Amino acid sequence: MEKIVQQGILYDFYGELLTEHQRNVYESVVYENLSLGEIADEMNISRQAVHDMIKRTDRILEDYEARLGLVRRFGEIRKRIEHLEALTTADSEEYRLCEEIKDLL
Repeated sequence: MEKIVQQGILYDFYGELLTEHQRNVYESVVYENLSLGEIADEMNISRQAVHDMIKRTDRILEDYEARLGLVRRFGEIRKRIEHLEALTTADSEEYRLCEEIKDLL
């Protein structure tokens, strides 16, 4: 399940960089949960071609993340925002809050 979620996240960030054909096949697998045979029949290609395209697209998306790191940076920013939200609701001294906020920024 975690791999499917990771595939979806990578696709959300980098899917537009794929070809239309790659997007169609990948969406059929990740979002529509179709089998290789169903996709092959629908697109008039072999099951092996579908399998190879999925594997290749996975590698392409992972390579984009390795090079650009958008998902990683998004996660870091999200954690900082959550921390800032926690600081603004915590019962503590105003000075300490200001110092922690400065550190986060």
